Amino acid sequence: MSIKTKLSLIMSFFALVLLSLNIALSYFSTRDNLRNLSEANMMVTARQIALAVEQSRSVNEYIKRQNHGNISRVMAEGMLQMTSPERITRETLRSNEHLLEITGIDPETFQGSAKLLFGTYNYVNDKVDKAAINEVIRKGETLLYDTTINGEKVLESLIPISPVNKGPYVIRIVSSYEPISSVVSKQMFSQVTISLVLLQIVIFASYILAGEIIRPIQDILIKVNQLSSGRFETRMRVNRRDELGLLGQKINAMAVSLGHYTTELEQKNEENRSMNEYLESIISQTADAIHLTDLEGKILRVNPAFEGLYGWKSEEIVGCQLDYIPADLEEDRKEWKRELEQGRSVILSETVRKRKDGTLVEVSISESPIFDKFGRISAYICISRDMTEHNRMEELLRRSEKLTTVGQLAAGVAHEIRNPLTTLRGFLQMQQHSKAINPLHTDIMLSELDRINLIVSEFLILAKPQAVHFQTKDVRFTLGDVVSLLDSEAHLHNIEFIVHFSPEAILVHCEENQLKQVFINILKNAMEAMPSGGQITLMLSSDEPNLAVIRVIDEGEGISKERMQKLGEPFYTNKEKGTGLGLMISQRIIESHKGCLQIESEVGKGTAVTITLPRLMEMEEPLQDH
Repeated sequence: MSIKTKLSLIMSFFALVLLSLNIALSYFSTRDNLRNLSEANMMVTARQIALAVEQSRSVNEYIKRQNHGNISRVMAEGMLQMTSPERITRETLRSNEHLLEITGIDPETFQGSAKLLFGTYNYVNDKVDKAAINEVIRKGETLLYDTTINGEKVLESLIPISPVNKGPYVIRIVSSYEPISSVVSKQMFSQVTISLVLLQIVIFASYILAGEIIRPIQDILIKVNQLSSGRFETRMRVNRRDELGLLGQKINAMAVSLGHYTTELEQKNEENRSMNEYLESIISQTADAIHLTDLEGKILRVNPAFEGLYGWKSEEIVGCQLDYIPADLEEDRKEWKRELEQGRSVILSETVRKRKDGTLVEVSISESPIFDKFGRISAYICISRDMTEHNRMEELLRRSEKLTTVGQLAAGVAHEIRNPLTTLRGFLQMQQHSKAINPLHTDIMLSELDRINLIVSEFLILAKPQAVHFQTKDVRFTLGDVVSLLDSEAHLHNIEFIVHFSPEAILVHCEENQLKQVFINILKNAMEAMPSGGQITLMLSSDEPNLAVIRVIDEGEGISKERMQKLGEPFYTNKEKGTGLGLMISQRIIESHKGCLQIESEVGKGTAVTITLPRLMEMEEPLQDH
């Protein structure tokens, strides 16, 4: 159905409603006016009858007072007949054919058709009349109502009469309802006829008016259809200054904007296509293994580097769960997943993963969530880098630095061993000279031999390659071993170690030999920075929760800001025989222990090195071989 037809129907509907309301109001107005007119006529009739009743009573009283002597019987009967209510009632019914019955009712003696004051009671309505008569007498007001008596619709009126010095009575008048219904019917027929003619005129006029109203809308609709088909160059001719003219101007402005935005979108689409091709090329050509997963962990896509690193082909892994995490790392996987679900990226500097054939490969992994335009996580991207060759080269560098450190320690170890050997030689010479064995000398000699054995053992640990095996150790004992090893060399350079260790056990999960290598490197650097001697303070505490903090503070020359920026770079050193790898390797070792190494220094005031390691909260100390 067109807009024109709908608008015409709406206007016709409102016209029909208004005409219907007019007919209804005319009906009720005509009916009420006729009822009021009938009520007024009945009141006049009732008053006339009441007056006749009063006259009749007056004549009777007059006749009685004359004792029947002065007035003849014929004259008395004539006077009574002329003033009789019955005569007036008959005359009234005869003169008005629509009046059906007039009844005079005494409420105290009323018993249906018996004991009436005058008139008849053929239109019987006992139940209604008795209650209505009492109500009329009580209120003193006329009562008019419609009812049906003997199968005929009538208008019944009860008029209360209150004569002087007499009891009140009621005149009941019953008239036909036909005059009212006849006039109302004629009036309604006239109203309906006029309304139908007016309705036809309104329908015709509304159809023409609707056409005039929607003609601009049709023009706008044609323009909108052109816009929807992509034709933004056409414009509407706007000659109106009303709301539709303003709408046409806005549509022209919208066409200009849409044309401009469409051009921009085409350019952006071309840029996005180029960028997608560029990113696609990067993902395909990068040496790092990349795979995307959905929220349930199913593979969405992998790049060629992933296929080369892990052995799975794209067609056999896409849509499946990737099971490449070793069983002993499942707990880490749960923590990792919780971080990702909270929208945070996870970076594992080094871990192991399983290939398709079940072998393990050392990798560094970073995984991040991918968000949609509403900010919700839609997928995860994981980047894996093969660390096998990198770790092999790092291990070679670590061993090279260890050998350099061993060479530098050789002089101190030789001096450390020479002292107990001198003691042993002296005691042996004394026993040879006395030809007797002194138990006290024997105990001292055994103690010195144990010291030599400890020094040689520590030296060998540093000198030979060791398998990486993490254990729970008390870092106090580990640092104490290093202090004992370097104490003799420190004395040679007039350096004193000041030790402040926590009285409680400080346990860390570590590879002890690697930590010793870090401590030796830092203490050696501190000793070399103090050519004139002095004190090196070692502090080991657990003031911060869940952290073991080791601080090494020297009184050396300090490090300038320019040199501080380059610390840790490979092969950067100011030592004549240094390799420039010691600090770099120490940082890597601490990072592999999930700790951090910080250096603070000021020229002329010394240097402070702080090492922070995760602490284990164990109740029992691990067994140590000391």
